[in-house]
Formats: sequence, C-alpha cells, structure tokens
Amino acid sequence: MESRVSHAPRRTVVVLAAGEGKRMKSATPKVLQPLLGRTLLGHVLVAAGAAEAERTVVVVGHKAEQVEAHLSEVAPAAVPVLQAQQNGTGHAVRIALEAVPDAAGTVVVLNGDVPLLRAETLAGLIEAHESGGRAATVLAAEVADPAGLGRIVRDARGDLERIVEERDASPEVRALREINAGIYAFDVALLREALGKLSTDNDQGEEYLTDVFGLLAGSGSPVGVFLAPDAEETLGCNDRAELAGLRARLRDRVNTAWMRSGVSILDPATTWVDVTVSLEPDVVIDQNSQLLGSTSVAAGAVVGPDTTLVDTTVAAGAAVLRTHSIGAEIGPEATVGPFSYLRPGTRLGRKAKVGGFVETKNAELGDGAKVPHLSYVGDASIGAKANIGAGTIFANYDGVNKHHTSVGEAAFVGSDTVLIAPVEIGPGAYVAAGSAIDKAVPPGNLGVTRAQQRNIEGWTARRRAGTVSAAAAERAEQAAADPAE
Repeated sequence: MESRVSHAPRRTVVVLAAGEGKRMKSATPKVLQPLLGRTLLGHVLVAAGAAEAERTVVVVGHKAEQVEAHLSEVAPAAVPVLQAQQNGTGHAVRIALEAVPDAAGTVVVLNGDVPLLRAETLAGLIEAHESGGRAATVLAAEVADPAGLGRIVRDARGDLERIVEERDASPEVRALREINAGIYAFDVALLREALGKLSTDNDQGEEYLTDVFGLLAGSGSPVGVFLAPDAEETLGCNDRAELAGLRARLRDRVNTAWMRSGVSILDPATTWVDVTVSLEPDVVIDQNSQLLGSTSVAAGAVVGPDTTLVDTTVAAGAAVLRTHSIGAEIGPEATVGPFSYLRPGTRLGRKAKVGGFVETKNAELGDGAKVPHLSYVGDASIGAKANIGAGTIFANYDGVNKHHTSVGEAAFVGSDTVLIAPVEIGPGAYVAAGSAIDKAVPPGNLGVTRAQQRNIEGWTARRRAGTVSAAAAERAEQAAADPAE
C-alpha cells in the first residue's frame, strides 16, 4: 500500500454540480445560489483547495452553460464535464474520470452544495485516507436527526461495511444516526474498477457512488470512515428554508471569527459580513449592517447602524452612519450619513464629509471638503476644504451625455444652487445662494444669477381673501399701523 503514497501524492478533485435542485423553485441552479459572498459551488471550490490537487473536475448538467460561465469567473482552471442525463452519482464520477484518463493517486469527491465544509476538515479526510493506505474513505457525521440522509453501516468490528441511502434502508438502518456527508476520498485505480461494477438495482434506478464502498469492502480492500469534527460542516440544502438556515450558520461563524480577531460587532444577529470582506482590528460595526463583496474597513472605523457597504473601501478612523454605498472609497477620518447614498466612483479624501440625504456618483471630494445636506453631486471634483451648501444640485446630465463639474479649493457654494455642467468654480470663489450657474466662476469671484426681487403690495388680501393667511396679514398690518394696540 505504501507504494501508492508519496511525499507529493497525485490528487484529482471531482465536484458534483449537475443537479437541478427542483425544491429551490428557482431559475438559478441550486449550486449557484448565493451565500455570503460566494455561491454554494464557490464555497465548495474554496474548501477543495485543501486537496492541493493537480486538477479539479466539475460535473455539470442542469443549465450547464450558467454553471460553466460561473466557473470561468471563480475557478477558470477547473474542467467542466457534462452529465447530459443525471443517472446517479456513480455515473457522474465515472464520466468525470473518463475526462481525465491520466488521473492517478487520490480522487476526492465533493457535493456542490456543502458550503460550510472547512478546508481543515477536508485536509484531515485526505490525510487519514492516504496515511491509512485505504481504498476509500467517507466523511461521516453524527447527527440528532438523520432523516433523508444516507446511513453509515459498520460491521461487528466497527469498520465500514456499506453506505445505505435512506429510501433503500430497513427500519433498523434508518435508526442509525451516523450519516454519509457525501464527501469521499478514493484510490483512483480501485475506484475505476468498482465503478464498472455498479448496478441500477435500487429505488431510484441510478448508479449510486455509495455502492462502491460495499463493493470494495466485500473484496477485502480497506475502507474507512473519517468523522467530521462538527456535523454542521456537512449540511447541504434542498430548498430556500434550508438555504436560509445555512446562511445564518455561516453568518454566525464569520462574525465570531472577526470578533475573536479584534473587531467589535455590536449585534451579531443583525450583522452580515460576506466571506470576501476584509476587516482590521478595532473596527466597530453597529447593528443592522451589511458588508458585502470586496468591502474593506480599516482600523478604528465605525460602520452603522443601518448601513450597507458593497465593494466599498473605508479608511482608518472614518465613520459611516445609515448609508448605502456601492463601489466608493471613503478616506481617513471622513464622515458619511445619515441617509446618504454613495454610488460607484465616489472618492472621499481625509476628513471629507457627506452629510444627511446626500447622493454622490463619480464624485471626488478633496481633504476636508463638505457636502453637509440634501444635495446631489454627480460627475464632479470638489477641492480641499470646499463647502457645498444645502440643496445644491450638480446638473450633470443633458439627456444624452454626462458632463463634469469642478469646484476649486476652499470654494463656497451657497444653498439651493444648481451647477449646470460642464462648469468650473475656481479656487476661493463663492456662489450666491439660489443661483443657477452655467458659466465659469473665476478664482475669488462671486457668481450670482438671481433675478431682482419685487414685492406686490396687498396681493394676499386681494387673491386670498377669507383665508387664515389674509387674516394674519391684516393683523400684522394693523399692529404696524398702531403700535399701542
């Protein structure tokens, strides 16, 4: 047996991802359902990295083109193999091995819907298999409720005798609580031989990969069981309810790991952090917050409550409150929110401020620049220490094209202003409140576009007679005429 094990054993991974997942009731294949930053299949492929395999073969079937497109994004080196007719797991592995005739050493087989599997557990399974010189090893778990799962049947010595699918199990076998996790390691030569002996004499009329264990054990080949340290790792899902359960378990695992690494998560039950997110120690995440995609948050930053960050970079010491941000860069000690919307291309410098009810898109704010309230800033650059007054609109779109606005260093834009792009406000320039600016304001100038105000005497009494406004105006006029009254 030792001749099959070397210091650098050859390995192949086979991932079974051909099923439809009918109970999901989704146009999306089950293995492509999302779960905290990756698909179910994506999580499995990451765990499979522990095998350090020469190649990874993914068996595809239902909506194969969607699965193959996903593989090209997340695992371009993986080899997709089509199982046109889903004739069972044994059939799936057989066609996978036919695609890699030179495979040698160990074959690791994984189901594509076990996203909680840890790389360390898979590495332990492979180590137990190869160091024990086994023909096959199955990952098993002890569970409280084994309903619907294949059972591990041991012989009188406690060794593996066979694996029995529940639909083919006797009442005695169904009473067993040790279940098959659907994750295996095989000697490739012995597996090829056993696959050729599989029958379809079962309730499903399919080739069961699990029957290989009985065939190998019956021929005297050593087969074994590796017990998962945590049964949770072996959980799959068949419908949306079970998928939600996996999502919550993974959320708890991710949050616990971050808290133990120095991140403060004030309410872990309402905080969702994708596995692709990066956090530094002393980050604080308040309740009802989601950190998604490639988001990264640096030390000392505060996020939340009620905040969603997607592909957003938050620098050290920044504070982001009640904000939705996509593809933004938030600089050191910058402040955002509440009720702000940062769209892609937003970049905030050191101590820049985006205040309440502000939307930005493709906008750069220099160090100390401020957009405190109720404004839209699109396709713009705002210089350091410039101030944008409340209710300012950067009118960037003419119905066909987008245009850029530039606001210089330490410029001041008064409230209720429209900057009609393309336009430039020079450094140190001022724009009077209520202006509509469509021409450049040179440095140090004041731009004004107000019409001259005129008051129409007696208008309320004539046009709004009998209203509370008319009565109030009349009282005020009388008081002004007779101060003693």
